[in-house]
Amino acid sequence: MTGMLLCLPVIASAQQQTGAPTSQPPAQSIPTSDSLPSSGGSLPTAPASNIQPGQTIVPGQTITAPPLTRTPGRESVASPAPQELLPDVPAIAPDYQAPQRPLPEMSRVGVDLADQKPLSLREALEMALVNNKDIEVARSNVKIAEFDLKGARGIYDPRLTSLSYYERSVTPSASFLSGSSTGEVVQSDYTGTVRFEGLAPKYGGGYRVDFSSIRLITNNQFTAINPQYPTALTFSYTQPLWRGFGFDINRRQIEVAKKSLSLTDAQFRQRTIETITSVQRTYWDLVYALRNLQIQRDAVRDARLQLEHNKRLVQEGLLAPIDVVAADAQVSGFEQSVYTALEDVSRAENNLKNLIAENRDAAIWNVSLVPTDAVDLTPPLISLEDAMQAAVENRPELKQSEVLREINQIDQRYFREQTKPQIDLIGSYGVVGLAGTLNPNASNILNSTNAQLRDRINQLSILNGLQPLPATPPLAVQGDLLGGYGQSLLNLGANRYNNFRVGVQLNIPLWNRTAEAQLGRSLVEGGRIQTQREQLEQLIQVDVRNALQIVRTVESRLRAAAAARNASEQQYASEQRRFDAGQSTLFLVLERQTALTTARGNELRAQTDLNKAIAELQRATGNSLQANDVIVRVR
Repeated sequence: MTGMLLCLPVIASAQQQTGAPTSQPPAQSIPTSDSLPSSGGSLPTAPASNIQPGQTIVPGQTITAPPLTRTPGRESVASPAPQELLPDVPAIAPDYQAPQRPLPEMSRVGVDLADQKPLSLREALEMALVNNKDIEVARSNVKIAEFDLKGARGIYDPRLTSLSYYERSVTPSASFLSGSSTGEVVQSDYTGTVRFEGLAPKYGGGYRVDFSSIRLITNNQFTAINPQYPTALTFSYTQPLWRGFGFDINRRQIEVAKKSLSLTDAQFRQRTIETITSVQRTYWDLVYALRNLQIQRDAVRDARLQLEHNKRLVQEGLLAPIDVVAADAQVSGFEQSVYTALEDVSRAENNLKNLIAENRDAAIWNVSLVPTDAVDLTPPLISLEDAMQAAVENRPELKQSEVLREINQIDQRYFREQTKPQIDLIGSYGVVGLAGTLNPNASNILNSTNAQLRDRINQLSILNGLQPLPATPPLAVQGDLLGGYGQSLLNLGANRYNNFRVGVQLNIPLWNRTAEAQLGRSLVEGGRIQTQREQLEQLIQVDVRNALQIVRTVESRLRAAAAARNASEQQYASEQRRFDAGQSTLFLVLERQTALTTARGNELRAQTDLNKAIAELQRATGNSLQANDVIVRVR
């Protein structure tokens, strides 16, 4: 139809200039927009530019377009194609009219309107901070970071290990001096070892203490003590002198875990601030929706009063019956607005319940929330400089950026440490003990052979007038080595048998490109974090400026909306008086009534927008916790 309207002046101009006939024998009329064919229908094929007003088309007739001339001061418009003039629109639900039914009940799904729960903003915030799932997830992240820090510190927990076992071995004898007369050496032992080791929290050193004790039994006849109880105690320590002396991987993990805990704290505070702001916005949305519902119901009441007034005037013959129809239509329009406002109430209430309810089975889902806080909040008086200073001090995003920078500095320190050569001082000190029972077989096997040889030599010596050989004392073992396991421990504690070692271990890579690359990467990462922080500071500045501007703008809107509402009330009352005096029309009265309803809604919208703007300003400056007296405790 738009294309047709654009073409009509051109066609009319062409008729006037060319004198084309204005009528033809009756044949087929051009369809109008009210008689468009249904889907599948055909349209006339005559070009639209050749059709004159009132002209009909005869099937098969060819119409020649008269030449168009341009009138000075008037530009011609090109005619659109015929398919653009008369599109083939399918007929969907022709002549549809909704059935006349009574209005449905004013209720909200799943809510008992008789069960009302007064709710202040403070109570809503407390419920959200306790039950909100986002807050619970953020709180869990903080606890996870705490356990990560505890685990990182656990690297310095000393470790105690023990190993005990029984062992028996049979070794074939390949030597006459193997000490076995059976051709095999059989040895069995009970061995027990204990190790105590750990890392030093400072300077990167590591210590280890080893203790071992054995009960050894053997058939080796050359063994002087059988069974025997050897014991040993060794203490060793390794101290880095260059790489790892000032900073190592373990201390790095602990420092990173500390900063990660601070990072999750800042993230938890940010989530808390976002939750507080969301609750505030949703709370004021519910306030507006409920108040707007009341405004719409008042509008229906006023419209019905006007309808009854019009009916009386019609009965008195002072008003035309059509004015009753107009008033009735006004009532129906306001009734539609009531149900739309009721839907808005349900949406706003569900959004608020989603933030404060513990779960989907909470009893609060079935009650009707009634906000109790005063709606006329006073905006804070704060300058841009003070707001920016507060944002720099309180915004969790800046705290997170600072923690990331500190973690990067820890990485730089560690990777710089890794570029150094490794020089370690190594020292150990050991003590051994031994005790057991004297083996008589060891003395017999040696003394029996020696006795025969000594007797023969003594006989030869006597025949040759020589003195016999002196008697050889029997083989003996020191008395402190004779005894059981306890004697072995006493010998160990006496520190008679010991050893020690001191040395230096070097590890100097010819190329250390891996550490150099990691250090370079951390330096570049530090520059990127600094750049992101500068960008973040600018974004926060924009956020603060916008929040301040919105507060001032909405405050001005509120003043203007209040003035407009006051003027609409006066205009509506005046128009009603003029209508009763016969100096106005019902149309103007209904217009004033609609304008008053809109003005009342705009005033409340401006007030609730101001309240939400105050909440946004608190978020932008990072003062949501302080402004709402919220103390964050996550540990």
